[in-house]
Amino acid sequence: MWEAYGLENEDFLWTGIPFLGGIGGYQDAPCGVVSASAICLGLRHRCPLSDKAQAKQARHAVRMFSAQIVTEFKQKFGDINCQALIGMDFSKPGEYQKFLESGIWKDKCEKYVEFMIEKLYGLEEDQGLFVQAP
Repeated sequence: MWEAYGLENEDFLWTGIPFLGGIGGYQDAPCGVVSASAICLGLRHRCPLSDKAQAKQARHAVRMFSAQIVTEFKQKFGDINCQALIGMDFSKPGEYQKFLESGIWKDKCEKYVEFMIEKLYGLEEDQGLFVQAP
């Protein structure tokens, strides 16, 4: 999404790192892709704050789209909480390593990411907004 949104800056990719395993591995938090997608929407719809009318419209769109993708994610996967989604507790010693070795990240987490990317693209297409950001 970062390239499609004209955000070809590695700084934006690094903003997503803390969301791995919830937030900083603290899994009693939203799935990282849910959090990162909300940030992605904020970056996508950013505009100069000096244009009050445009900023108000953008804030509304970001809130509306964020609520929509969170709702759809929860409907599809049953939860948005990282620990509930993967069934593992990273606070236990060795659990994260077990997670990596088990392939759960491939079976579950990759599906969450794919779902959210499709939803983000779909929002843009449904709203006629899919154009590269400046």
